[in-house]
Amino acid sequence: MVNETAALSGTPVLIVGDMVADVYLDGRISRISREAPVLVLEQMEERVVAGGAANVVNNAATLGGTAYAVGVVGDDASGDSLLRVLGEHRVQTAGFVRDADRPTVTKTRIIAGGRATVSQQIVRVDREWHTPLSAETEEALLSHIRTLLPQVRGAVLSDYGSGTVTERVARMVIDETRTAGIPSIVDSRYDILRYEGVGYVKQNDAELAAALGRELRTDADIHAAGHELCRRLNAEGVLITRGADGMTLFLADGTATDIPVSDRSEIYDVSGAGDTCVAVMILALAAGIAPAHAARLSNYASGIAVRKYGTATVSQEELCAAVAAAEGECGC
Repeated sequence: MVNETAALSGTPVLIVGDMVADVYLDGRISRISREAPVLVLEQMEERVVAGGAANVVNNAATLGGTAYAVGVVGDDASGDSLLRVLGEHRVQTAGFVRDADRPTVTKTRIIAGGRATVSQQIVRVDREWHTPLSAETEEALLSHIRTLLPQVRGAVLSDYGSGTVTERVARMVIDETRTAGIPSIVDSRYDILRYEGVGYVKQNDAELAAALGRELRTDADIHAAGHELCRRLNAEGVLITRGADGMTLFLADGTATDIPVSDRSEIYDVSGAGDTCVAVMILALAAGIAPAHAARLSNYASGIAVRKYGTATVSQEELCAAVAAAEGECGC
């Protein structure tokens, strides 16, 4: 599979979805406030990383692909920061729409620590928008998608519930990728059943249970549900992530492949690991790698991501090394 990892290089993919600026404010506990019984933090650092669909974009780029991004950001400092972060990895951001009436979605994490204590997150502040896109903004998104699709070999719909993936946006990506014969994949915790006709679906086991409206208590339950979702969406495949139980890939031909966790060393942070999984899956499928092998590569990459703090990316070199170590192959 090492050679398959190298095949990701240069593969052009399109990622459409809710672009999020993940802001980390790191502070040192200095005292108790006189105004209220709360900690006062002396801010030491502020950093912005790509979150939401932007994390899928960033991972696609760091894994060696050519990433084209389509989404909405505000005409604000957070939008500027997000574009700058993506630009550092040569992401193609011409498909971004700057909407002055729709501030950039941000998720701000306050990290507190002291000289003799471990830093940890104490609160998260989200700024989200759930109002519909304006007609002008939606038309601009559709125009960018129409222009970019002929330049790519795979597409992602990354729906974080902030309204970018409208019904028209979803249908254009699904229908046009089917017509062009290129793979598509959707990652959405919201109303996954509206994505009928998409190529592949990525869900975790909790999202799968919610989508089908029933508890999934056993392996047999999950297998039945995975096959059902694949049939109901008329999809080519459904990839279910299952935490400590790894992943299972269900294909339209009725087969299912269980993929165990690749590395059981300590998990530090699961933030963004699903985005890494999706990025590898679409790059691999777009590069012509068989679905089962693509899922295994995504499993290795997710195993790397969860051993990093915060929303993180995985490099092609890291993925190559993990595959080589696990399978005893020569390095890239």
